[in-house]
Amino acid sequence: MKKLSNRIEAIQESATLAMAAKAREFKSRGIDVINLSLGEPDFKTPAHICEAAKQAIDDGRYFSYPPVAGYQDLREALAAKYQKENNVPYKAENIVVSNGAKQSIANTMIALLNPGDEVIVFSPYWVSYDALVRLAEGTPVLVRGTIENDFKVTAAQLEKAITSKTKAVIFSSPCNPTGSVFTKKELQDIANVVLKHENLLVISDEIYEHIDFSGEQTSIASFPGMFDRTITVNGFAKGFAMTGWRVGYIAAPKWIADGCNKVQGQITSANCSIAQRAALAATIGDITPTKKMVEEYRIRRDIVYNLLKEIPGVKSNYPQGAFYFFPDVSSFFGKSDGTTTVKNADDLCIYLLEKAHVSLVSGGAFGDENCVRLSYAASESDLRNAMQRMKEALAKLQ
Repeated sequence: MKKLSNRIEAIQESATLAMAAKAREFKSRGIDVINLSLGEPDFKTPAHICEAAKQAIDDGRYFSYPPVAGYQDLREALAAKYQKENNVPYKAENIVVSNGAKQSIANTMIALLNPGDEVIVFSPYWVSYDALVRLAEGTPVLVRGTIENDFKVTAAQLEKAITSKTKAVIFSSPCNPTGSVFTKKELQDIANVVLKHENLLVISDEIYEHIDFSGEQTSIASFPGMFDRTITVNGFAKGFAMTGWRVGYIAAPKWIADGCNKVQGQITSANCSIAQRAALAATIGDITPTKKMVEEYRIRRDIVYNLLKEIPGVKSNYPQGAFYFFPDVSSFFGKSDGTTTVKNADDLCIYLLEKAHVSLVSGGAFGDENCVRLSYAASESDLRNAMQRMKEALAKLQ
């Protein structure tokens, strides 16, 4: 019998990539699909970053295998960034550069988890958290935040979910898929709970730190006692429009960084040498292009928020970061346009793809089956057009 390993059978295909593939399939048939399913900036990588990569090629010095954990100057620059901007005293020895933040999280799970270890996952969550815990033979424990609380899990909920098997807790802020941002007080309350439990770790995904409209972006590792308890995950894909460059990293206590370095050394070895030179330019260079992108995202957020409010039956929070909405669409479940009956969020996404030619992602993949994820990393015209198409298609469901 042909059978894959249990760890592979236990995980699902990435829902975001699956919906993007469906959208491409429709486009290949000549259908005008507006794809709001992928969390990918629609901006180009800033010119000074691209120039640094070109210069690295022309220099002819970056064609050998880099150190597994990344070039020393890049790691030093990332540590300095966290010291200056996030008030966390990381050093180069705490940094491991990987092939995207997703690999950074995978390295962490493999390095830390034994079979049966529990990881508390704040839900809604990025699709790969659950899968990567399972891949490392751990057990994800989902703790759900409600739309009434901006989808944010409370410290009290965290405390209640901790057991003798709990090894870590993972969350993102700003959050994918909800756009929610934990306040400094909320993070302090979470830190206080963590510090009461010996050996409990936090995996803090800060990949969207630059796309934060709240003005209160805080690293949980900056609180007293949390440096030794936190694995900070970050990267360049979102804030610098560098998705295809595939550069992410962790900043963590040295013993954890060393473990992740060992994992990476056996799976992929180092990140691409030229991409690392681009990442260095992003770290130490002019941040103005990023700020311009963020301001554009802020404008788009408000446009989409106001248009979503005009669609009867759609309930949304007001996201403070990232570039997503995660509206509750459960009011449409059980309704029909006469030919198609929508039973759940999966059905609704297919319905909107087929009838409105708008591609979204079902919330079930993110831990909330009543919602869908909408990315507003698209042009203003596409967003306005998509909202109108959705409004018309949803109005037909009775």
